[in-house]
Amino acid sequence: MTHQDLSLDIQGDIAIVRLTRPAKRNALNDGLILALRNTFESLPDTVRAVVLDGEGPHFCAGLDLSEISERDAGGGLRHSRMWHAALELVQHGPVPVVAALHGAVVGGGLELASACHIRVADASTFYALPEGTRGIFVGGGGSVRIPRLIGVARMTDMMMTGRVYNAEDGERAGFAQYLVPEGAAVDKAIELARRIATNAPLTNYALMHALPRIAEQSADHGFFTEALMSGIVQDAPEAKARVRAFLEGKAAKVTKG
Repeated sequence: MTHQDLSLDIQGDIAIVRLTRPAKRNALNDGLILALRNTFESLPDTVRAVVLDGEGPHFCAGLDLSEISERDAGGGLRHSRMWHAALELVQHGPVPVVAALHGAVVGGGLELASACHIRVADASTFYALPEGTRGIFVGGGGSVRIPRLIGVARMTDMMMTGRVYNAEDGERAGFAQYLVPEGAAVDKAIELARRIATNAPLTNYALMHALPRIAEQSADHGFFTEALMSGIVQDAPEAKARVRAFLEGKAAKVTKG
């Protein structure tokens, strides 16, 4: 247990991190954002993948508006940077994170989900960015991460018009990589996390840390970064053992899904 509104459940080599403010639709206040940061900063070394979930019918309805105080420009800047530091540890922390989405994935909740590596949505999920209609702007990294999922034009539309995406349209737009029946997101996320946890840790690390950066580099720089990571990863003893098993016919071949 790390915070009154956040729980940590270690199940073998995966951890389930759960927002536990169901009465507030898991709205994010400063204490909860700092608890997320501290949790991801101090995960046990035995954990190789994380599932991020929200208790109750909603994943996260965004910023807790009841705790917003008027801030000057400097205060707003510092508050935004606090969110950036916390969600950076989700995206570029020690292990991959699978989000189990359901109900509201709104505002800061969508910013949190976009920092995860894989998103599983159930049929109850809906997505929105109401900041634009409230006279404010995203501050938790959404302007960087969300357009990389759905594109600038879609995000602009959401913020200008208050558009809400349902689960099906959201999957087509790119918010989630998986869409499952209502109530099944957590089980699917755990299944994926257990599968991810069987990968070589250095390969997972390269996918989390190198792949997003390569996507932002010029082609020439990207090819060079890829070559460096490829060389480093294949030198790991676990990688060599896995390649050897494949060459000796001991590893499963890829089959049609």
